[in-house]
Amino acid sequence: MSARNVLDALDGDRYEAVLLGIDPQGRWHLGHADRTIGPPGTPLVLEAASAALAIEPGGGDTLIRCGADAQSVGAIDVFFPVLHGTYGEDGTVQGLLEMAGVPYVGSRVLGSAIGMDKEVSKRLLREADVPVVDHVLARRFDADLTARVERVLGFPCFVKPANSGSSVGVHKVKSPADLGSAVDDALSYDRKVLVERAVDAREIECAVLGNDRPETSVPGEVVPNAEFYSYRAKYLDENGAALVVPADLPPEKVAEVRDLSVRAFVALELEGMARVDFLLDRRSDELFLNEVNTIPGFTRISMYPKLWEASGLSYGRLVDRLIELALERHAVRSQISTRYAPEASG
Repeated sequence: MSARNVLDALDGDRYEAVLLGIDPQGRWHLGHADRTIGPPGTPLVLEAASAALAIEPGGGDTLIRCGADAQSVGAIDVFFPVLHGTYGEDGTVQGLLEMAGVPYVGSRVLGSAIGMDKEVSKRLLREADVPVVDHVLARRFDADLTARVERVLGFPCFVKPANSGSSVGVHKVKSPADLGSAVDDALSYDRKVLVERAVDAREIECAVLGNDRPETSVPGEVVPNAEFYSYRAKYLDENGAALVVPADLPPEKVAEVRDLSVRAFVALELEGMARVDFLLDRRSDELFLNEVNTIPGFTRISMYPKLWEASGLSYGRLVDRLIELALERHAVRSQISTRYAPEASG
């Protein structure tokens, strides 16, 4: 759904889109415009029966058809990953594209990996004096977890995989009796789990755009129609949450959200884009950074493009800007030497 929206926003006079789909086994496939794209707004279809592709390594920008009939199927100017979660948002695809030496939209390997790992992110954010919610780290065979959670956090609390996205594996736990099953489910998605203090909070989000000089959008608010903003509410149910853009906040709180968003973007080594999510405590009016998303949703009910539209940047211009930032960064990094070149003697 996100890829469909990005595709529809591309200016056909400026861009020739090449669609690459990834199947559940991790193979890349080339989509054919006449069979894959269809009318605007319709889902894209992965042609898993088509021949698998690979990208030429070592500074090439060429896609190669795999198998006995290996041959070039064309060059790519810039890649736009529209992927969420594991093997898409966590630095792995970004590493592949770095090895190939091609421009791509979004954060590089380090920022992507940090942004994906909520526990590592919290450590770096605390170092940068960005407030985060108290948490307990859980791993497999953690015998005293319930006692630690009761002592440090109390109930209710939230359980979430440290490395996951789109609210997959997230549970609100209301009693000690339910903690074990929630942690077990979260551990099916990652090797470590965060248990966080539950905060009676408004959910505030801010969009960031840029490389060395990041800019922020107006903040927005997510008002879930359930206990929390679940996967279904984010992607499938148009009535799963109300999006209030801009958020009803006093000017000083808007300034705080935007300032913390930039500080987090810099502290976590992010580039290109990010959506920064906050919890605004209803009782204390304190802001806590909940998480960052290095490849935010781009569906028609997603907050990231809506925030920029409310800030005066259209969907089409936003896509243009992301591509420009990718090319700009690649040009700068191409000048960096990766070899030691001793000065000539004499």
